[in-house]
Amino acid sequence: MTATYTFDIFSSLDGYGSYGGDGDWGGYWGKQGPELLDHRLASYGPDQRMVFGANTFRQFVEMLAASSEGDDVRDPWVTEMRNKRMTVVSSTLEAPFDWPDATVVGGDGVETVARLKEESDVPLRSHGSLTLNWALMAAGLVDRVQVTVFPVITGRSGTEPVFGGAPDLDLELLEHRTLDGDIQELVYKPTLHVYGA
Repeated sequence: MTATYTFDIFSSLDGYGSYGGDGDWGGYWGKQGPELLDHRLASYGPDQRMVFGANTFRQFVEMLAASSEGDDVRDPWVTEMRNKRMTVVSSTLEAPFDWPDATVVGGDGVETVARLKEESDVPLRSHGSLTLNWALMAAGLVDRVQVTVFPVITGRSGTEPVFGGAPDLDLELLEHRTLDGDIQELVYKPTLHVYGA
């Protein structure tokens, strides 16, 4: 039996994963509330293996190192995620890093995740890691796309289009929920779109 793989991503309504410039959005665009935080913590409670690309892993290590207790970066779900087993797909990173259980695997990310799906006895989950997950979706290795849509439009400050390099996909809605009144979580099963079918 192969392990399921979930691509978990935060997004603005207009499809951006982060924001730049001199904006004063704050973490999660400043919109997270107790329902979202409790739900995220519950999502990361069960045993699972995290899979990150080098850039996202490096960003998390730097953000956590620069933060202090009580910052948005140190929300309990982030601590729970950090304590999971982690596979980092990278040909450039070298240990040691300030992360409890991270293993760097060089080579092709698609091959690495295909092997992990066959070998892992727990589900796999990735948060962020856009380039890696675009390649995994193109290879048909992503079982679930979990998009948390925050009630913001970042037309001027948005950076990193969440699906900007993704293949064309058909999506089947598996789950949806509203958190804190206006945050939407949508979970889809992706399938590569077949033209002319």
